[in-house]
Amino acid sequence: MSKKAFDKIAEGLREAIAVARNERAPAKLHVPPEVDVKAIRAKTGLTQEDFAGTFGFTISQIREWERAGSRSRPIGSMRAYLMIIAEDAQLVMEVLKRAAAARRRAA
Repeated sequence: MSKKAFDKIAEGLREAIAVARNERAPAKLHVPPEVDVKAIRAKTGLTQEDFAGTFGFTISQIREWERAGSRSRPIGSMRAYLMIIAEDAQLVMEVLKRAAAARRRAA
């Protein structure tokens, strides 16, 4: 292994240790490779149709993501958005409503 490669690995390990000890924030945020779309939607209490319409997804996306055994999964930015919805769906809805109202006023 080259010295340059070793130094990069060592730097990453030092950062990981510092993050684990809460001595610093991670350089990159982690978006998990999988999210449970059905559980997130169920938490909101919305139907597939209402969830899709409220948050800007297509109904076919929601159905495909929720179908057991489906190979289709939300991509990185969609997973991040779904995580935000899971954390505070009401806040996301308020932000989207304010943005829509601002667009109508500007028109």
